[in-house]
Amino acid sequence: MSSLRRVFVYGTLKQGEPNHHWLTDVANGKASFVGRGTTVTRYPLVIGSRYNIPFLLDVPGRGHQVRGEIYDIDDRMLARLDVLEDYPRLYERRPEAIQSAEKGGGGTAEVVSCWIYLLQRFPPHLLEQQMLEEYRNSTGQPYTESHDANVFDQHEVPLVVPANDENPR
Repeated sequence: MSSLRRVFVYGTLKQGEPNHHWLTDVANGKASFVGRGTTVTRYPLVIGSRYNIPFLLDVPGRGHQVRGEIYDIDDRMLARLDVLEDYPRLYERRPEAIQSAEKGGGGTAEVVSCWIYLLQRFPPHLLEQQMLEEYRNSTGQPYTESHDANVFDQHEVPLVVPANDENPR
């Protein structure tokens, strides 16, 4: 039996969102809902590309503390999520501090370490998009599943943003 890992999801993998079925399909592995949570660090959560994908941009200190869901997953599910998130080509995956919405034994919210997927290379105009606290799929910007390896158009040259740079050039 493989050990479980914690993951924080903030976009289409959340309950009620278009890709939540990835977490509920036992063929992908095991995923157990732990609770709701919020990033301790502020990040820009934006909707971008022609597919209206929710992207968490790796620009700490900008945007909002992002709300999402915490899951315990096994290694098989983590490998499947890596495929969905196109890690490591598109997204970076790393541990991040998440404040659980559930109260711990002392009556205070617990901070837990969770895997999170962050976009490090992105077109600069994404930083000009509306920054969200929480993603919800909408008819105004409906998520569209993509099987395209390039989610950004050719004219949208990705920019590398250092994780510790709060003022990207």
